[in-house]
Amino acid sequence: MRKLIFAINLTLDGCCDHTKGIADEELHDFYAQLLRDGDTFVYGRKTYDLMVPFWPDIAKTNAGPTKSMNNFAQAFNAVKKIVVFSRSLENVDDKKTTIVRTNLKDEILKLKKQEGKNILTGGVDIPSQLIGLGLVDEYYFVFQPLVVGAGRRLFDHAALQEKLQLVETKVFTSGCVALRYVKGGAA
Repeated sequence: MRKLIFAINLTLDGCCDHTKGIADEELHDFYAQLLRDGDTFVYGRKTYDLMVPFWPDIAKTNAGPTKSMNNFAQAFNAVKKIVVFSRSLENVDDKKTTIVRTNLKDEILKLKKQEGKNILTGGVDIPSQLIGLGLVDEYYFVFQPLVVGAGRRLFDHAALQEKLQLVETKVFTSGCVALRYVKGGAA
Protein backbone atom coordinates (compact mmCIF):
# COMPACT_ATOMS: atom_id res chain seq x y z
CA MET A 1 0.00 0.00 0.00
CA ARG A 2 1.24 3.48 -0.85
CA LYS A 3 2.15 5.90 1.93
CA LEU A 4 0.58 9.31 2.42
CA ILE A 5 3.29 11.78 3.45
CA PHE A 6 2.64 15.23 4.85
CA ALA A 7 5.44 17.81 4.67
CA ILE A 8 5.33 21.38 5.93
CA ASN A 9 7.58 24.26 6.96
CA LEU A 10 7.01 25.64 10.45
CA THR A 11 8.60 28.45 12.41
CA LEU A 12 9.71 27.75 15.97
CA ASP A 13 6.49 29.30 17.26
CA GLY A 14 4.40 27.01 15.04
CA CYS A 15 3.53 29.38 12.20
CA CYS A 16 3.07 27.65 8.85
CA ASP A 17 2.65 30.68 6.60
CA HIS A 18 4.49 29.94 3.35
CA THR A 19 5.71 33.54 3.10
CA LYS A 20 7.67 33.33 6.35
CA GLY A 21 10.79 31.26 6.29
CA ILE A 22 13.91 30.24 4.47
CA ALA A 23 13.85 28.91 0.92
CA ASP A 24 17.48 28.21 0.11
CA GLU A 25 19.32 25.71 -2.10
CA GLU A 26 19.44 22.99 0.54
CA LEU A 27 15.74 23.17 1.32
CA HIS A 28 14.74 23.15 -2.34
CA ASP A 29 16.99 20.11 -2.87
CA PHE A 30 15.46 18.40 0.17
CA TYR A 31 11.92 18.96 -1.06
CA ALA A 32 12.84 18.03 -4.64
CA GLN A 33 13.95 14.61 -3.38
CA LEU A 34 10.66 14.18 -1.52
CA LEU A 35 8.87 14.98 -4.77
CA ARG A 36 10.93 12.43 -6.71
CA ASP A 37 9.90 9.76 -4.20
CA GLY A 38 6.23 10.49 -4.91
CA ASP A 39 4.02 10.56 -7.96
CA THR A 40 0.75 11.96 -6.65
CA PHE A 41 0.00 15.23 -4.85
CA VAL A 42 -3.13 15.89 -2.83
CA TYR A 43 -3.93 19.55 -2.24
CA GLY A 44 -6.71 21.87 -1.39
CA ARG A 45 -7.45 24.78 -3.70
CA LYS A 46 -5.36 27.33 -1.76
CA THR A 47 -2.20 25.23 -1.82
CA TYR A 48 -2.80 24.26 -5.44
CA ASP A 49 -3.08 27.95 -6.36
CA LEU A 50 0.25 28.63 -4.63
CA MET A 51 1.99 25.83 -6.53
CA VAL A 52 0.36 26.08 -9.98
CA PRO A 53 1.19 27.74 -12.35
CA PHE A 54 4.29 29.02 -10.51
CA TRP A 55 6.33 25.78 -10.48
CA PRO A 56 5.19 24.41 -13.86
CA ASP A 57 6.09 27.76 -15.46
CA ILE A 58 9.60 27.59 -14.00
CA ALA A 59 9.88 23.98 -15.19
CA LYS A 60 8.96 25.00 -18.77
CA THR A 61 11.53 27.78 -18.96
CA ASN A 62 14.12 26.47 -16.47
CA ALA A 63 14.50 30.14 -15.59
CA GLY A 64 14.38 29.97 -11.80
CA PRO A 65 16.89 32.17 -9.99
CA THR A 66 18.77 29.10 -8.67
CA LYS A 67 19.63 25.63 -9.91
CA SER A 68 17.84 24.07 -6.93
CA MET A 69 14.63 25.95 -7.75
CA ASN A 70 14.82 24.65 -11.32
CA ASN A 71 15.39 21.11 -10.01
CA PHE A 72 12.43 21.45 -7.65
CA ALA A 73 10.27 22.74 -10.51
CA GLN A 74 11.28 19.80 -12.70
CA ALA A 75 10.50 17.32 -9.90
CA PHE A 76 7.14 19.00 -9.27
CA ASN A 77 6.28 18.97 -12.95
CA ALA A 78 7.15 15.25 -13.29
CA VAL A 79 4.32 14.02 -11.04
CA LYS A 80 1.69 11.82 -12.63
CA LYS A 81 -1.28 13.30 -10.85
CA ILE A 82 -2.30 16.29 -8.82
CA VAL A 83 -5.58 15.80 -7.00
CA VAL A 84 -7.29 18.97 -5.81
CA PHE A 85 -10.08 18.65 -3.29
CA SER A 86 -12.15 21.75 -3.87
CA ARG A 87 -15.72 22.91 -4.02
CA SER A 88 -14.77 26.31 -5.48
CA LEU A 89 -12.24 25.47 -8.22
CA GLU A 90 -14.22 25.21 -11.46
CA ASN A 91 -11.63 23.83 -13.86
CA VAL A 92 -7.90 23.41 -14.50
CA ASP A 93 -5.82 23.61 -17.67
CA ASP A 94 -3.33 20.93 -16.66
CA LYS A 95 -4.12 17.40 -17.90
CA LYS A 96 -2.33 15.94 -14.84
CA THR A 97 -4.71 17.65 -12.43
CA THR A 98 -8.00 16.20 -11.26
CA ILE A 99 -10.59 18.09 -9.23
CA VAL A 100 -12.32 15.87 -6.70
CA ARG A 101 -15.54 16.83 -4.93
CA THR A 102 -16.36 13.45 -3.36
CA ASN A 103 -15.53 11.99 0.05
CA LEU A 104 -11.93 12.76 1.05
CA LYS A 105 -11.43 9.57 3.06
CA ASP A 106 -12.75 7.29 0.31
CA GLU A 107 -10.62 8.96 -2.37
CA ILE A 108 -7.42 8.75 -0.31
CA LEU A 109 -8.02 5.09 0.54
CA LYS A 110 -8.55 4.43 -3.17
CA LEU A 111 -5.30 6.25 -4.05
CA LYS A 112 -3.37 4.33 -1.39
CA LYS A 113 -4.43 1.02 -2.94
CA GLN A 114 -3.27 1.99 -6.43
CA GLU A 115 0.18 1.09 -7.75
CA GLY A 116 2.74 3.85 -7.58
CA LYS A 117 5.08 5.88 -5.45
CA ASN A 118 4.28 7.91 -2.33
CA ILE A 119 1.34 10.30 -2.14
CA LEU A 120 2.33 13.75 -0.90
CA THR A 121 0.24 16.45 0.71
CA GLY A 122 0.96 19.94 1.95
CA GLY A 123 -0.80 23.02 3.17
CA VAL A 124 -3.13 23.15 6.16
CA ASP A 125 -6.81 22.52 5.40
CA ILE A 126 -6.75 19.18 3.54
CA PRO A 127 -3.80 17.79 5.57
CA SER A 128 -5.61 18.73 8.80
CA GLN A 129 -8.59 16.69 7.67
CA LEU A 130 -6.34 13.80 6.62
CA ILE A 131 -4.59 13.87 10.00
CA GLY A 132 -7.97 13.84 11.76
CA LEU A 133 -8.98 10.80 9.68
CA GLY A 134 -5.78 8.98 10.64
CA LEU A 135 -4.69 8.65 6.99
CA VAL A 136 -1.24 10.29 7.14
CA ASP A 137 1.55 7.71 7.41
CA GLU A 138 4.63 9.95 7.64
CA TYR A 139 5.26 13.53 8.64
CA TYR A 140 8.09 15.87 7.67
CA PHE A 141 8.15 18.94 9.90
CA VAL A 142 10.83 21.36 8.70
CA PHE A 143 11.41 23.89 11.46
CA GLN A 144 12.71 27.28 10.42
CA PRO A 145 15.01 29.07 12.91
CA LEU A 146 12.52 31.94 13.19
CA VAL A 147 9.94 33.23 15.63
CA VAL A 148 7.41 35.32 13.71
CA GLY A 149 4.87 36.02 16.43
CA ALA A 150 1.76 35.78 14.29
CA GLY A 151 0.28 33.73 11.52
CA ARG A 152 -1.59 30.54 10.82
CA ARG A 153 -0.61 27.62 13.02
CA LEU A 154 -0.95 24.03 11.91
CA PHE A 155 -2.16 22.51 15.15
CA ASP A 156 -4.87 25.10 15.57
CA HIS A 157 -6.50 23.17 12.71
CA ALA A 158 -5.11 19.62 12.91
CA ALA A 159 -6.19 17.23 15.64
CA LEU A 160 -3.16 14.92 15.80
CA GLN A 161 -4.04 12.33 18.42
CA GLU A 162 -1.53 9.58 17.82
CA LYS A 163 1.94 8.77 18.98
CA LEU A 164 4.61 9.33 16.37
CA GLN A 165 8.11 7.97 16.30
CA LEU A 166 11.03 10.14 15.22
CA VAL A 167 12.98 8.15 12.61
CA GLU A 168 15.19 10.75 10.95
CA THR A 169 16.60 14.23 11.48
CA LYS A 170 18.43 16.51 9.11
CA VAL A 171 20.08 19.77 10.07
CA PHE A 172 20.59 22.32 7.30
CA THR A 173 23.33 24.94 7.09
CA SER A 174 20.63 27.63 7.41
CA GLY A 175 19.68 26.33 10.86
CA CYS A 176 16.51 24.66 9.61
CA VAL A 177 15.86 21.20 11.00
CA ALA A 178 13.80 18.52 9.26
CA LEU A 179 12.18 15.94 11.51
CA ARG A 180 10.67 12.81 9.96
CA TYR A 181 8.07 10.95 12.01
CA VAL A 182 6.11 7.78 11.28
CA LYS A 183 2.83 6.56 12.72
CA GLY A 184 2.85 3.78 15.22
CA GLY A 185 6.61 3.63 15.38
CA ALA A 186 7.18 1.65 12.17
CA ALA A 187 9.75 3.00 9.72
